Amino acid sequence: MDIIREKLKLLPDNPGVYIMLDKYSNVIYVGKARILKNRVRQYFHSSPKPDKVMRMVENIADFNYIITKSESDALALENNLIKKYKPKYNILLKDDKTYPYIKADLKNDFPAFYVTRRVKKDGSKYYGPYMGGVNYKDVLEILQLTFQVRLCHTAITEKPKRECLNYHIGRCHAPCAHKCTKEQYAQNVKNALNFLEGDYNQGEELLKSKMLAAAENENFELALDYRNKIEMLTKMEARRITSLSNFLDADVIAYTTNNLYSAVNVLITRKGIMQGGTSYALEDAHSDDGEALTQFITQYYSNHFPPSEIITSDCCEKELLEEFFKNKFDKSVKITFAKQGVKAELYNMAKENACEYLEKTIDKIRHKDDMTVNACKRLQEILGLKRYPRRMECYDISNVSGVDKVGSMVVFIDGEADRSNYRRFKIKTVEGANDFASLQEVLKRRLSKLGTDEEDRFARPDLIIIDGGKGQLFAVKSIFDEMEICDIELISLAKREEEVFTLDREESVMIDKRDFSLKMLQRIRDEAHRFAITYFRNLHSKRNLESVLAEIDGIGKKKRIALLERFKSIDKIMNASVEDLAETEGIGEKLAKNIKQYFEENI
Repeated sequence: MDIIREKLKLLPDNPGVYIMLDKYSNVIYVGKARILKNRVRQYFHSSPKPDKVMRMVENIADFNYIITKSESDALALENNLIKKYKPKYNILLKDDKTYPYIKADLKNDFPAFYVTRRVKKDGSKYYGPYMGGVNYKDVLEILQLTFQVRLCHTAITEKPKRECLNYHIGRCHAPCAHKCTKEQYAQNVKNALNFLEGDYNQGEELLKSKMLAAAENENFELALDYRNKIEMLTKMEARRITSLSNFLDADVIAYTTNNLYSAVNVLITRKGIMQGGTSYALEDAHSDDGEALTQFITQYYSNHFPPSEIITSDCCEKELLEEFFKNKFDKSVKITFAKQGVKAELYNMAKENACEYLEKTIDKIRHKDDMTVNACKRLQEILGLKRYPRRMECYDISNVSGVDKVGSMVVFIDGEADRSNYRRFKIKTVEGANDFASLQEVLKRRLSKLGTDEEDRFARPDLIIIDGGKGQLFAVKSIFDEMEICDIELISLAKREEEVFTLDREESVMIDKRDFSLKMLQRIRDEAHRFAITYFRNLHSKRNLESVLAEIDGIGKKKRIALLERFKSIDKIMNASVEDLAETEGIGEKLAKNIKQYFEENI
């Protein structure tokens, strides 16, 4: 605490970001401040603090700070640092989803419609997000059935192409085959856009006529599919809030807390229609609800395109957020504090959902702590580890008879999988099936990143876990000795008896089968095995595919690569038409027929 007292005296009056560290120099919290001196000192005053803040303060051993030009810059930097370090006491949206949108590519003379999860400023129109039981695939199919717009990426050129199946079954006017004029297709696009904006009448009428025709022809399965799509349109229409403007695009965000855990509910409204909502359970160390809500909003919109309006609580930092959206998206987003009327009713609905979610999920969060953070503490206690194993890495090797040897590295932070940091290794120097030598190669390549410019991407682990027994453990220890690594703990987990081997014990450690710390070790070991097997299968199938293609006359290396890039798998090449094969770079119609004939005769 002497270091902290001295640093507190030196804090500036500038805006900026402060970074709290534990005794192992792990980043445990990142925050922004209008005045660094005032904000950081608050944590160390003797004044009463909520339990969630006290838990964080008890673990602070040091802090750093970065001065910024403005509070808005501090907000953006805070968001970036949270993504980078994933601090234990910050709000982390680990289960955040990016919802699908339907994109209409209006820059094209014959626009296509397709799904995307990223909204860009590219001249296209975007509709969505699709959530809450509305399947974007069904919406696309309705567009195709009703308005005959194309859903493909086929380039339209002066030379007409051959019509595909969709033209022959009445699902596309085939502009690529010059079967319709630009004006005719433009009318179809206009009708499709009206449908996506909420005018479902034309689509519903056409689906009803198709359903009746299918039923008359005793094609009951098709008739049932049409009926399901009509029901989906009815569901979408029922979500229209009659008292809202048809032009209202708004997200409604409500935050609630019990001073230990927090929850947020996000309701999404587009064109006056309620699309659905999502709730998030949070564990944060903010003493101020407005600060917590502001941080949630900046993180949430790192993965989602913002609407024109956000309806939320008046505790959030309105001007700061509006400036954030202007800088990040070059878009004006209005932050509204609704006190009455239908917008206030929407906010109250979101608040009620957040409160219920917090109440229903609190026990699950506590159980999750037992399975993660508390399991890490328990493992440290049982094995006598020198430090809390916050970042754990587990390694596994996979091969069959020494062929296509691969290694995997999976990463768990505070007992939870951090998939963004997983890595795969193709074994380069080992001959035959030698798991010990393969592990040594993988660990040498991974540990060589420490102390280099790449350490930001490959952070130093607290604990390395090897899938295997004593032999695998000491094979890796020889690499530790060779590279003079002495500040990273090393253990192995043998599968048969679930024995844990350490470097400072002759005998293995047997952890009770019911203990959460063993269950956590099993999770990380099984995840490393799954990740290695998946990579091995991908390599193995690709190698087998290349060997099959090599048997066909006229298919050299470049053409094999072109086919692999276009079709990805042997099944897709086998089932492709001659026309599709011929469109592959370097293939042509004659060679496409040879490929088709080869598979028909040999497989």
